[in-house]
Amino acid sequence: MIRKLVSGKYRLYSRKKNPKTGRRRNLGTFASRGAAEKHERAVQYFKRH
Repeated sequence: MIRKLVSGKYRLYSRKKNPKTGRRRNLGTFASRGAAEKHERAVQYFKRH
């Protein structure tokens, strides 16, 4: 799940909410949406391997 920040950067959040905090976990901040999408694919790959 990628959201655009006020600063113009993009942040990758986990799909599920963190039960401890009730918020989504931050999985990294990126300068471009393409970089965030690329990292999201990498995260999904490692979840299954």
